[in-house]
Amino acid sequence: MSLLCVENLKVSFKQDGAIIPAVHGVSFTVDRGETVALVGESGSGKSVTALSTVSLLGPSAQVEGSVTYDGQEMIGAPGKRLRQVRGNDISFIFQEPMTSLNPLHTIEKQVGESLALHQGLIDEAARTRIIELLDRVGIHDPESRLGAYPHQLSGGQRQRVMIAMALANKPDILIADEPTTALDVTIQAQILDLLAELKREEGMGLLFITHDLNVVQRIADKVCVMKDGEIVESGPTAEIFANPQHAYTRKLLNALPSGAPDPVPADARPLVETEKLRVWFPIQKGFMRKTVGHVKAVNEATISVRAGETLGIVGESGSGKTTLALAIMRLIQSEGGITFDGEDVNAWSTRKLRRRRAQMQIVFQDPFGSLSPRMTCEQIIAEGLGVHGNPGGRAERDLVAEVMEEVDLNPATMDRYPHEFSGGQRQRIAIARAMILRPKMVVLDEPTSALDMTVQVQIVDLLRRLQVKYGLAYLFISHDLAVVRAMSHRVVVMKQGDIVEYADAETLFETPQTEYARNLLQAAFDLKPA
Repeated sequence: MSLLCVENLKVSFKQDGAIIPAVHGVSFTVDRGETVALVGESGSGKSVTALSTVSLLGPSAQVEGSVTYDGQEMIGAPGKRLRQVRGNDISFIFQEPMTSLNPLHTIEKQVGESLALHQGLIDEAARTRIIELLDRVGIHDPESRLGAYPHQLSGGQRQRVMIAMALANKPDILIADEPTTALDVTIQAQILDLLAELKREEGMGLLFITHDLNVVQRIADKVCVMKDGEIVESGPTAEIFANPQHAYTRKLLNALPSGAPDPVPADARPLVETEKLRVWFPIQKGFMRKTVGHVKAVNEATISVRAGETLGIVGESGSGKTTLALAIMRLIQSEGGITFDGEDVNAWSTRKLRRRRAQMQIVFQDPFGSLSPRMTCEQIIAEGLGVHGNPGGRAERDLVAEVMEEVDLNPATMDRYPHEFSGGQRQRIAIARAMILRPKMVVLDEPTSALDMTVQVQIVDLLRRLQVKYGLAYLFISHDLAVVRAMSHRVVVMKQGDIVEYADAETLFETPQTEYARNLLQAAFDLKPA
């Protein structure tokens, strides 16, 4: 008998008097010591299926079918029984630990809550177990981290804390919902290795939810491919990858960024240059806030980007990638030389800086977080025109329609709000907002990391097309090295604020010169399908 058995699961939601189906007749099993991956794009029903296993969906959900854990039915089970199972026998790890952890409680208190609830451990007994768990998931010097708050930990450390919480009561089944999406490639590899090791040692069943087939190949024993609420194909991982039968599975497998950007024109002039750019943040202590040291976020960075060229900036979290870009745009203070379009940026007055900002735009990682939920698509895209003016004098709505068509959005949707668009469409709105001002340089800060694989390919193609059309210079920041390779002419590798390698993309990816760059490439491309 399987540890977890899902049979003919159907889930729908009541909304405004209508019934909206989300999952249609899904069936699969998870055995002890086995990893089963649910794969599919956003909206395919993966997370709804997982949450249904222990009745974690809201009151608007209507659930039919059968979900048994260790032979006991979970659908319709009494609340007391469900509370015994949740976090004890079946535990969850969610995608974004910062939203799952309480910002007001220490790590010790948050991990300890589950121990007190399910095992009755408190005080020293709980503290000893918490230290043991944090050490088990690879937190260095765990005792010193007990009093830390979530914001004081890195992304990888926060995810490890989430894993420690999930493992606190030695569950039989661990459900991991996109646990590595927002992590650097090296941290992602560490987390995947950790999960695989824990599964072997604890004999857990692991239900792994992701849209990334590269991760699936590394960790899963079986794959269930979901589309529009249905499992369209399932089977052993090696078999699915070697011989996919369904067209949608083949589409996912082929959804890897490929190719290279068009060559930079031979006569392209340098648009952005830095000379020993430095960003140090002071460490202040005491009543008088005396500076006792500095966090060296960027340390003497010298780069050059030509019109029509993409400079990829890679490195682990905290390496200084985004700080470098923000300093170039003068959004944070820095020391050293910055030249934009032949002019000394540091010499610009506040008025001139504001005027020139139209030529330096930025697209952020999370499109939903960077778009105002109270503004329509038209208002969001046209916002820059209100700040910088409309020199052409054309009707604002016509300009919005034109730029929406450029980024493959239907102008008929310009009166909708952000929540009415998909993730990929929201990122296109963010790109349109930058492009309507006809900038010369665009900073792209992880613009594809939150997107499905198929949407990533579309956004990469769009960005390359816009670059050729307008001669744009891109600063492309990403931890996804496959996307960096498809987008970049040259690449900067950063580590702890220093540029440790700087070369054209082909040279860096084929023959990296530093051990750090080689480790990044190893972590990234070991995840790729053969």
